[in-house]
Amino acid sequence: MLRVAVVGSGPSGCYTAQSLVQQDPDVLVDVLDRLPCPYGLVRYGVAPDHEKIKSLQQNLRAVLEEDRVRFLGGVRVGGPGGPDVARLRGLYHAVVYCVGAAADRHLGIPGENLPGSWSATEFVAWYSAHPDAADAGFLRDARSAVVIGVGNVAVDVTRMLVRAAAELSPTDMPQDALTALAASRVSEVVMAGRRGPSQARFTTKELRELGGLPGTDVGVDPAELAMDPAYADPSGLPAPRRRNLEVLRDWAAREPGGAPRRIALRFFLRPVELLGDGGRVAAVRFERTAPDGRGGVTGTGRFETVEAQLVLRSVGYRGVPLAGLPFDAADGTVPNERGRVLRDGVASPGEYVAGWIKRGPTGVIGTNRPCAKETVAALLADAPALLCREVPGDPARALRAEGIEPVEWAGWRAIERAEAALGARLGRRVVKLADWDSLLAAARTAAP
Repeated sequence: MLRVAVVGSGPSGCYTAQSLVQQDPDVLVDVLDRLPCPYGLVRYGVAPDHEKIKSLQQNLRAVLEEDRVRFLGGVRVGGPGGPDVARLRGLYHAVVYCVGAAADRHLGIPGENLPGSWSATEFVAWYSAHPDAADAGFLRDARSAVVIGVGNVAVDVTRMLVRAAAELSPTDMPQDALTALAASRVSEVVMAGRRGPSQARFTTKELRELGGLPGTDVGVDPAELAMDPAYADPSGLPAPRRRNLEVLRDWAAREPGGAPRRIALRFFLRPVELLGDGGRVAAVRFERTAPDGRGGVTGTGRFETVEAQLVLRSVGYRGVPLAGLPFDAADGTVPNERGRVLRDGVASPGEYVAGWIKRGPTGVIGTNRPCAKETVAALLADAPALLCREVPGDPARALRAEGIEPVEWAGWRAIERAEAALGARLGRRVVKLADWDSLLAAARTAAP
């Protein structure tokens, strides 16, 4: 019987497990995660007010409740107190790493590390109750914010900065984050991209949400839109980008409504420096860019300074090395061929990757499904050779013998019950537990 470990319980991990059990009637799959909670970025990356997308957890739940799939949370593969890559390889016939891209890209400009400057990843982790996140005082003394980037994550954090507490209370946002956002004095958010609107990465659905926020005006500079060569004639653009331009065109024609909060979408602005005052960020200095005729932009030598006591950088994710696995630092992925891990250019028996750590942080959640299927096809083609090696009867028992206590599905269900009880006490719905101690204490209440 083929035993496979899938490291990571987000969409790519769950789709890998699903594909395995659908294609091999005898395979047993353990889905390991360093967190005691499953679902990866669906739990800790999707904005709390996006309930439809978060409902994907129900699909992932169905995979993890399969008879031949077992969830083992709280197992730090390659980290302190957890099995290393070599040990895990000894416990299973095959291991598929679906560890995503956990780091954020940096701007590489002066002042980037000033207090008050954060990656959007850190901000999202805080309001999503990731147990590694901390309340770093994101909103303290902030009246205006700059979000650098024009993708969906940038739209998400912009929207969260101006959402009213009454709109966020029905979500599963942790109470401390809800309280901090309710007390926020941020009234002006500038979202800026270095290229033009036709090259922005946000989806039209996400973009339109900004225009429907209560008590918030949205502004776009018509002159910046007109700088984009595709703006006057968008017929050559893909349909999603044409729709984006239609939304922006409509907003540019609107008069301000005098709302207490305002979002400004800016284009052709490249950040060159974060300026400080009193040891904290106080403004962002941008260089005006212009189309270079080749699909990119070039600097113009003209500069603009935008005041901000909070800067959120949303310029992409990056994979991080996992001790014991090869890593391509240039693109932040594990070298692979159709999902087979390559060591010195040669496929390593029994080692595979899927998701962002395989192909880079591209695509949407659904992109992980065909990616996982490709990897599983390679693994099952290799299965006859992999089965020649003996592995322990129950890898979880072997882990426990080494002092590792995985949080199994019953422990996760106990966490869910604790979060529902917390929500009831606070007069809300489900409210996430936001720290390791609370999560593990709840997991321990599960019946043995």
